[in-house]
Amino acid sequence: MRNLIIVFLLLSFSLGFSQNKTVEKPNGKQPPKVTPKKGQKAAFDQYRIITLQRDTTYVDTSLSIKKEYEYNYLRKDIFGLLPFANEGQTYTTLDYGLKNFAAFPEIGFSGKQYNYMGVKDIKYYSVATPLTELYFKTVMEQGQSLDALIALNTSERFNFSIAFKGLRSLGKYINQLSSTGNFRFTSSYNTLNKRYYLNFHFTGQDFLNGENGGITTIEDFESENPAYDNRARLQVYLTDASTFMKGKRVFFDHNFRINGTKGNNNLYLTHQFNYENKFFEYNQKTVLSTVGNDKVKRFGESYVSANINDQTHYNRMYNKVGAIYENALLGKFQFFAEDFRYNYYYNKTLILVSGIVPSSLNDNINTIGGQYDYRKNKWNGTFVYSNSVSNQSLSNFDAKLKYKLNDKNEFVFQYQMLNKIPDHIYNLYQSSYVDYNWYHNFKNEKINNLEATAKTQWLDASLQITSLNDHLYFSNEANDPQQQIISPKQYDKAINYLSVKVGREFKWWKLALDNTVLYQQVDQNDDVLNVPKIVTRNSLYFTNYFFKKALYLQTGFTLNYFTKFYINDYNPVTAESFVQNERKIGDFPMVDFFVNARIRQTRIFLKAEHFNSKMTGNNFYTAPNYPYRDFMIRFGLVWNFFQ
Repeated sequence: MRNLIIVFLLLSFSLGFSQNKTVEKPNGKQPPKVTPKKGQKAAFDQYRIITLQRDTTYVDTSLSIKKEYEYNYLRKDIFGLLPFANEGQTYTTLDYGLKNFAAFPEIGFSGKQYNYMGVKDIKYYSVATPLTELYFKTVMEQGQSLDALIALNTSERFNFSIAFKGLRSLGKYINQLSSTGNFRFTSSYNTLNKRYYLNFHFTGQDFLNGENGGITTIEDFESENPAYDNRARLQVYLTDASTFMKGKRVFFDHNFRINGTKGNNNLYLTHQFNYENKFFEYNQKTVLSTVGNDKVKRFGESYVSANINDQTHYNRMYNKVGAIYENALLGKFQFFAEDFRYNYYYNKTLILVSGIVPSSLNDNINTIGGQYDYRKNKWNGTFVYSNSVSNQSLSNFDAKLKYKLNDKNEFVFQYQMLNKIPDHIYNLYQSSYVDYNWYHNFKNEKINNLEATAKTQWLDASLQITSLNDHLYFSNEANDPQQQIISPKQYDKAINYLSVKVGREFKWWKLALDNTVLYQQVDQNDDVLNVPKIVTRNSLYFTNYFFKKALYLQTGFTLNYFTKFYINDYNPVTAESFVQNERKIGDFPMVDFFVNARIRQTRIFLKAEHFNSKMTGNNFYTAPNYPYRDFMIRFGLVWNFFQ
C-alpha cells in the first residue's frame, strides 16, 4: 500500500506543477466536447464526472459547507451515520432512510459494506486535460488517510482513470487498528460515429480491522477518572481478534446502436456484465475474555480452545441483455433479461444435534423486465419492472418521476415495491462458536417504499413512508449481559416507518446558519426497528475573502445531536448490528469547530472534533459498549491539478 501511495504522489506532482489553469464556476449548461488548443484555458464543463446512469456533474474546486460535510473517510455527506471511535471502522445508522433495497441477495456482513464501493459508486471521467485529485487527512493515531485519483483522455473518445484510497489508523483504544484499501480502474470508450459506447471498471478492495468488542466496564469510562484519559488503559473484551474482508470485481456496460445514423427513431442492443468475489474472515487467537478478574466466554461455547478462524467465501456473476427502442417524442422503451448466479460457501458440512448445516448456498436466478424512460422539457421519469421466471419468488417495481420547475426548484417522487430474497448470512453461517452455526430458509422480505423530495429556493424537504413485512434482523439470545450469542430472526408482523427531513440555510452578511433536521417514527408491535425520533445538524459559520481574494476562508461550528433510543449493538463475529432493548443511548451534543480555506484549487481543512467532550461528561457512545470519539484536532486537504 505504501509503495502505491508513493507512485500516486509522484505522478500527481509531475502533472500538477506545470498547471496554470483554473476551474470556473459551473453555470449548468451542457458543454461541447472540445479539447482545448495549446495555451487555451479549459473551461469547467470540460471536466466531467459521469455515473453509470449517465448523470453528469463537473469537477468542483469551490469551498462550501457541503464540502465541509463531505470531507471524511467515505467522501460523502454522512448525516444519519454515526462513526465508531477509529477511522475506518463501521457506523451506526441513525437514519433508516439511508438504506437501499435490492431484489437480488447480497453476502451480508453489513458492518463491512459502508466503505465497500459498489457498481453505482464508481464514477467515470471525461476530461479535457489530465486531472489529478489528492485527498489527505490525519487520523486518530499512527497513520494517515489518502485518496488519490488520476484521470485522462487519450482522445475525445477514450478515457481512463486510476484511483486508490488507503487508510491506516491505530486508534485510541486497545486492538482497534484499521487498515484498508480501495483500488479502482475505470475506462470509457465510444466509436467515432457514436454507435458504440462502453464503460468498464475493475475494483480491488480490502478492509482489516482489529475488533476489541467494546470496553468491559463502562463505569471506568464514565467516571472521568484522569487515569483513563489514556483510552488504552480501558479494558476491552477482545485483545487479539480481527476481521478481514476483501473483494474484486470486473464490470462492463456497453450498448450498440443498430441504425447507422441517429435519428428520431433508434434501436439499441445493450449488455451489462458483473463478476465479483468476496471473502470474509474472523480471527480470534484467545477465546476467553478477561473482565476484571473473571474469564468470560463472550460469544458462548466454542469447538476449539484457541485460534478461531472463520472463513466465508462468495462469488457471483450477473448478466443483463436488452434491447432499447428510442423515440424522440415518446422516450425510451427497454426490454431486458437478467441472469444472476451465486455461490456462497464454506469448506465443510456440519452435522449437529439441531440439524444439518450445509456447506454452501448456490442458485441461478433468471428475470425478465422492462424499463421506460421519459425526458421532455421539465419532466424526467424512469419506470422499471422485473420479475423472476425461474423457481425463485422475486420481483421489483421502481418508479421515479422528477419535475424541474426551474434552476432553483425541483420535485422528485419515487415508489418501490420489492419482493427481496434474504441476504445469505441470514440463511447460512458457520463458525467455531457453537451457537453461531445456522441454516434457515427464510421467506422473502416484502418492502413498499414511497419517497417525495422537494429542493426549492426556500428549503429542502423530503418525506419517506416504508412498509416492511417479513423483516429480517439479528438479536441476542444470551441471558448473561457479558455475552453476545446472536442469531437471525424474521418478524412476522408489519413494520411501518415514517421520516420527514427538512433543510434550510439562512444567510446574513458574511454569516450563515445551515440546518438539517430529521424526524422519524416507527409503528410496530415489538421493538425491532429502533431509530431516534430526532436527528439534527446545525452549522453556524463565517466566510470571507482575504489577501486580494487569493484566500477564501470558512470557519464556524457544527452541532450534531440525536435523541435517546435503543441503539443497535455490534457483533464482530458476523460484522452485523443486532437489536438490543436494554440500554438507551443518545441525547449528547457533538460540537466541532472548523477552519477551512481555499487557495486556487486547494481546499485546506482544520477541525477540532467533539471539542465539547470534556464539558458534557463521558456519556457518548456509538453502541452500548463502544464510546464515541474524544476531542481531537485533525487536518488535511483536497488538491486538484489540471494539466
